[in-house]
Amino acid sequence: MTSRREFVKNTALTTAAIGLVPTLSGLAAGCAPSDRINVGLIGCNGMGFSDLNSFLKNPQVECLALCDIDQNVLSKRTAEVEKLRGTKPAHLYKDWRNLIDNKDIDVVIVGTPDHWHCLQMVAACEAGKDVYCEKPIGRTIEECNLMIKAAQKYKRVVQVGQWQRSDPHWQDAVNFIQSGQLGKIRLVRVFSYQGWCPSIPVRPDEPVPAGVDYDMWLGPATSRPFNRNRFHFTFRWFWDYAGGLMTDWGVHLLDYALYGMGVTAPKSIMAMGGKYGYPDDACETPDSLQTIYEFDGFNVMWDHAIGINDGAYGRNHGLGFVGENGTLVIDRGGWEVIPEVVDGKSRMEAVPLKKGLDQGLDNHVKNHLECIKSRNPNTNASIEIGAHIAKFSALGNIAYRTGKKLIWDGTKFTNDIDANSYLVPNYREPWNLPKV
Repeated sequence: MTSRREFVKNTALTTAAIGLVPTLSGLAAGCAPSDRINVGLIGCNGMGFSDLNSFLKNPQVECLALCDIDQNVLSKRTAEVEKLRGTKPAHLYKDWRNLIDNKDIDVVIVGTPDHWHCLQMVAACEAGKDVYCEKPIGRTIEECNLMIKAAQKYKRVVQVGQWQRSDPHWQDAVNFIQSGQLGKIRLVRVFSYQGWCPSIPVRPDEPVPAGVDYDMWLGPATSRPFNRNRFHFTFRWFWDYAGGLMTDWGVHLLDYALYGMGVTAPKSIMAMGGKYGYPDDACETPDSLQTIYEFDGFNVMWDHAIGINDGAYGRNHGLGFVGENGTLVIDRGGWEVIPEVVDGKSRMEAVPLKKGLDQGLDNHVKNHLECIKSRNPNTNASIEIGAHIAKFSALGNIAYRTGKKLIWDGTKFTNDIDANSYLVPNYREPWNLPKV
């Protein structure tokens, strides 16, 4: 972390260089100082900026700072914030540590690639900031454990970007599942078939683009030459930074498999898949994957593919809770119940499609702001919820990468010592795994 003196000096130089004056936007100026919440965003290119947009729909929120390692992204988002609120953010940074050092920031939004989440979230908690962190909360099991410890130790209010937890139709579906009307549930089928998400071709390494601090982008990840396949959106297809579709969509959807069934850790995990659709592309993560999580009396099955849309039940993503009486099917559009028909007789009444409201992200941010005001750590997607499902998704990837059926006791694999090497990350110097 930079010292306070270094921070003040750097902030003065940055503000002078870009000609900014720390003024309030029209919306925030109408709020009492005691109600105002100053937000800083780290990682402005993708979901981080979508999150910030939802924060800025609330008049008590002021965007005080933006941070990104790509000057082009930083300039673009600065202009967009000014268009939204009438004033530019008071501070622009390329080093996230300077943003966290800013004593005037109340909430840090972590919108960086997955391999950065742990370091930035823990540092923000240590600095007394509340945090909105994009999912998956961590890339490995130990990172998730440390992030829970940090939030609890420093008494911070953390919301994880699993915004489906704030979309009402998902909760309505869980209530129906837990009512018992479906009968005994044998299988939860969870799937994500993303036809819009294509493969990426092999590209040569190239010079770092102007305005990009590539060493800071890599951070704790292995040092490699710059390749645009590994940069911005497509970072998610490389093990150094993320976990493919399993941890991208999986944390959203698998979360509701566990929530609906009221379970936590599986007994065992096995996975099969590979680069079946695009064997010669640049991706490291599988384009097709099926993972089976074993529980007492039922299984959870994850199934994903990129480049095609033909998932189950005529949908490209969702869950099917397969019961003796019927199957409840849910996706982001809504939920319905398809009765089981045996010998021409339905075992239960159908439930027609109950459409969702598509307000999950805005509701999620409002829930976070309410919990910040009341100092209630139990947000809709608390650090404990986010960490649990990030671990669950990571287990599926570990089973795939080892090619073995793994027995899990809740903290480690008991039948394969080598598989436990995936539980703790190896950080590149000078970065170290946080100590909490």
